[in-house]
Amino acid sequence: MKVSMLRSAVAIGLSACLYTASVYAQLDPLTVQIQPQAQSSLLVDIAPAGDKLVAVGQRGHVLVLDQQWQQVATPVATQLTSVFFLNEKLGWAVGHDATIIHTNDGGLTWSLQMASTDLEKPFLDLRFFTAKHGVAIGAYGLFYRTEDGGKTWQDEFHQELLFEEDVAYLNELKSEDEQLYLSERAALLPHFNRIISLNDDRLLMVGELGLVAVSDDMGRTFKRVDFDYDGSMFNAITHGDDVYVMGLRGHVFKASNLLNDWQQIELPVESSINGALVEGDDLYLVGNAGIILKIVGDTAELVARRQGENIVAVAKNNKGEIWFAGTKGLFQLPK
Repeated sequence: MKVSMLRSAVAIGLSACLYTASVYAQLDPLTVQIQPQAQSSLLVDIAPAGDKLVAVGQRGHVLVLDQQWQQVATPVATQLTSVFFLNEKLGWAVGHDATIIHTNDGGLTWSLQMASTDLEKPFLDLRFFTAKHGVAIGAYGLFYRTEDGGKTWQDEFHQELLFEEDVAYLNELKSEDEQLYLSERAALLPHFNRIISLNDDRLLMVGELGLVAVSDDMGRTFKRVDFDYDGSMFNAITHGDDVYVMGLRGHVFKASNLLNDWQQIELPVESSINGALVEGDDLYLVGNAGIILKIVGDTAELVARRQGENIVAVAKNNKGEIWFAGTKGLFQLPK
């Protein structure tokens, strides 16, 4: 998953399921109780929203940093795994039970756009290209697209990312048993953990089983990148003209925008790497066992290690303040 164990061709198939917010209007909304210690609870992602930072995590917690961190109410109680802001106002967060929530006021209030306990899969990341067009990705190849700002979300199945033997198996199964075909199809794709925009507007998606894939049509089709590692990739980031992917047991790889000739960056630790931040000429990485690393050129150095916690995400606001999030909540490094 996107953060290790902490977050639990045109697409070949489009599911007949079209999720709308109106479906869930009939359900009693889950209102998260404001928790005094929410800032110290499990928080797994942070994103800038204009002058503010917004963090998300367990039990549907959302916290907003303006002058200080303040928890805001949300319509869900499931764990949120990722948050994305298109601008200072428009943002979305995703999480377990295929949950998607939306804000149009910079994270102060949230509304439910999608949720499905029947899917039994978490969304792990999302990205919007415009106020209308975005995608959400997750476990076992979960991939949904909206072209109306999240009022409706439609499932896409990216068969082009299957291994050849799995494609042959599914094709045979589809002609024999449609229900079994749909059931098997839902479990064959790897987890999609992270999706980012490259400098040339292509999309890069990373995931389990060494998945590194690129799209030049807004994620409607992907092509696997030649990548000689079959472990889990949890995150990716661009830094200048380079692309970094990172994941299990301290595996970090670097390539140019051509996405070939991947070079492994040797780390002084073997902790899984969950998050990254570009700060000037340097690249900061955060991961399990409380590690914070700085990459300068092709050299990694340990900046800090916080005992007894895993660090999942890192972000900077427009004041230059760097905040970290993880199993023990939000913190800054001592100056």
